[in-house]
Amino acid sequence: MNKRFLWYPVIIGVFALLIWFILEKGQSLPMHTGSIAVTPAAHAVVSSASWLQYFDNLKHPLGLLLLQIMLIMLVARLFGWLANRIKQPAVVGEIIAGVLLGPSLLGWTLPSFSAFLFPADSLKNLQFLSQIGLAFFMFIVGMELDIQKIRQKAHDAVMISHASIIIPFFLGVSLAYFLFTRFAPPQVSFLSFALFMGIAMSITAFPVLARIVQERKLTNTPLGVMAITCAAADDVTAWCILAVVVAIVNAGGLVSAIITIILALVFVLIMLMAVRPWLNKTLSHYLEKDQQKRAVSLSFLILLVAAWFAEVIGIHALFGAFLAGVIMPGNTIKTILTDKLEDVSVMLLLPIFFVFTGLRTHIGLLNQGDLWLVFGMIMFVAVAGKFGGSTITARLMGQNWHSAVSIGALMNTRGLMELVVLNIGFDLGILSPEIFAMMVLMALATTFMTGPLLDLVGYSERKRAAISRISYQD
Repeated sequence: MNKRFLWYPVIIGVFALLIWFILEKGQSLPMHTGSIAVTPAAHAVVSSASWLQYFDNLKHPLGLLLLQIMLIMLVARLFGWLANRIKQPAVVGEIIAGVLLGPSLLGWTLPSFSAFLFPADSLKNLQFLSQIGLAFFMFIVGMELDIQKIRQKAHDAVMISHASIIIPFFLGVSLAYFLFTRFAPPQVSFLSFALFMGIAMSITAFPVLARIVQERKLTNTPLGVMAITCAAADDVTAWCILAVVVAIVNAGGLVSAIITIILALVFVLIMLMAVRPWLNKTLSHYLEKDQQKRAVSLSFLILLVAAWFAEVIGIHALFGAFLAGVIMPGNTIKTILTDKLEDVSVMLLLPIFFVFTGLRTHIGLLNQGDLWLVFGMIMFVAVAGKFGGSTITARLMGQNWHSAVSIGALMNTRGLMELVVLNIGFDLGILSPEIFAMMVLMALATTFMTGPLLDLVGYSERKRAAISRISYQD
């Protein structure tokens, strides 16, 4: 045996004996008799080793947050898998999981367990995490926008997308006129309530639409390209309108609103005209020098600065994150950033947002028949405005009925983006709990119906083609 190995037990043994000697001598030292404030964490260390201390540790903010995240991930993945099994996007299952973990089911059937798992003072932590996840997600959505495709089909896409915004916006504002007196929270003006109802009716879930198109292998077809382009143009326009609406609501007065909108326009112009060219040059230099970490670090910094600036202006941090994604140049850095962010945001942080939304959604509030009648009106306005408006406009722009109805069905998909808008409205105190619950159900229903509508259109087209072939043979 190598003699050097003998030093290991000697060193360990000698210092272990010295530690034991000091600890033994320390037992005879007098204890401090003064009162010392003991923090909860310290108390947990010095308390008796009973099983109760582990229960107390469960209620510690960090321990509780980790337990919440684990449960949210498991339930979201389970319901996402179930949604895929019935040919629905995973986001549908994840939204349902969020609603079921809230007061609509868990809080109703197991109120004590729900209160332990999601106490009121823990919701702020979930909200902050969900906002970070949303910022990352909106950054990815911005990077996924293909501006070149929008330019190639600009005329048709802009016509269809803007018609699919202005028609449901009008219907949403009209509906707000009848709902305002009963459902608007106190001290909320009709302007704020109506603008938010309008924008909530107008939104399309671009990421969900893109994934549906991809799953159905329509990406490179004329229908798929047109649908994605329309949704992209819709997203850009709708988020700009949302930024203006939030600015008006936050500003309060006309002068403040005008100043906020001017600042927002300056911010957008600086990002597009100054930051984007500089970022393109700088990131290209870093990637050519194989300095990937610097490129990623700079991209994250732009994301955070843009989100912070948008929040300070008063147009919401998510718009800044979205714009930061839009100005990201080149496919290389986009691929790198998407690979780094997508799994964390989609698998970990976005389910937290769904559950946080579900904790705010109390379907039990809709305990009267007339409230479900109001929900029916909201569904009718949402589908008629988005599906009907997109379909008719697509037909007027030269699309055949099959493509026009398919585009309408896809544009009617609300998904996650609708929940983002609704949560902004709820945070600003514009949407009451009842209207919030109805709108969440509407977002879920319109997203759920996209797949069956596309299947119905496909079946109708195949049947028509079969009849045409039979007629031709005869």
